[in-house]
Amino acid sequence: MKATIWHNPRCSKSRETLAILQEAGAEVEIVDYLNNPPTRDRLAALYERAGLTPRAGLRTGEDAARHLKNASDDAILDAMVANPILIERPLVETSKGVRLGRPPDSVRDIL
Repeated sequence: MKATIWHNPRCSKSRETLAILQEAGAEVEIVDYLNNPPTRDRLAALYERAGLTPRAGLRTGEDAARHLKNASDDAILDAMVANPILIERPLVETSKGVRLGRPPDSVRDIL
């Protein structure tokens, strides 16, 4: 099975999720989303497949997220593309769907 993980190697949840994928024998494509962020359309499509709103995928603890408290989903997507640290991680995509790896075990149902 192929899996793509939108990954930050400095994040413990992202590392745990990657380990789950590797232990399951997935052929993993690792995307360092901070250096290679998804396009706006790609990010919107990932959230749609995951059944998440952009707000649900926003790292609200980041300083740059403060001004997005009352923002629209479109504004949140724009902010995430401009500043990818705002994207909650990790996002995992397989042929069975997309999951946010929080908690990391949540990706098991798409393996």
